[in-house]
Amino acid sequence: MRKLITLTLLILIGVSASFATYAKKPKKVLLFTKTAAFRHDNIEEGVQVIKKLYKENGIDVFHTEDAGIFLADSLKNFDAVLFFSTTGNILDEAQKNAFQKFLKSGKGFMGIHAATDTEHEWPWYGQLVGGYFASHPAVQEAKINVLNRKHPATKHLPKEWFHKDEWYDFSDVKPGLNILMTLDESSYKNGKMGDFHPIAWYQVFEGIKMFYTGLGHTKESFQDANFQKQILGGIKYVLGK
Repeated sequence: MRKLITLTLLILIGVSASFATYAKKPKKVLLFTKTAAFRHDNIEEGVQVIKKLYKENGIDVFHTEDAGIFLADSLKNFDAVLFFSTTGNILDEAQKNAFQKFLKSGKGFMGIHAATDTEHEWPWYGQLVGGYFASHPAVQEAKINVLNRKHPATKHLPKEWFHKDEWYDFSDVKPGLNILMTLDESSYKNGKMGDFHPIAWYQVFEGIKMFYTGLGHTKESFQDANFQKQILGGIKYVLGK
């Protein structure tokens, strides 16, 4: 009887340990930075910041610029894809189909800065990312109005946030996006969108949770604690953490 009890306890301990290991399995993010047009000079530094920041918060990151990853069987092991300042047409038709199928299988998508300067000729991607880059003035400080301070990407921010970056103007901004932040164009020079200038948003598109921030052009932005918290909160949102 005593042996049976001992054996039962060992089995229960083993099951508990296996469950704990499974429960603590880190989320995995595919960080993609392929460029086919302009290449930002902060990509390499930004990648290192993202990897360190996410690792410290229990998120594994695999970085690549090889679009063939979207055709690999290993793609299914990732929980989300992050496009960081990708530019131009970076996926062929087979890769587009695989990317789309992957996201629709219950995965998340996040974009930073030039993710909106990507795949201008692919309407589905435009719907996913929420809008396209159109133009920008010189790098300068601007006032950001934080409209939603309950979202994981913005809950740490004040209602008005002054930040120096490159401020994108957008075209084809999708109706119905959940706008997190807008720019006050009176606070900087040569903005072209007028009174309504979104700069960060989120949505659920065809079942895909996505988040985008237009910030992140400069090397200095990746050293800014508020921006780091934003890109951490953004990935946590799309991962459902």
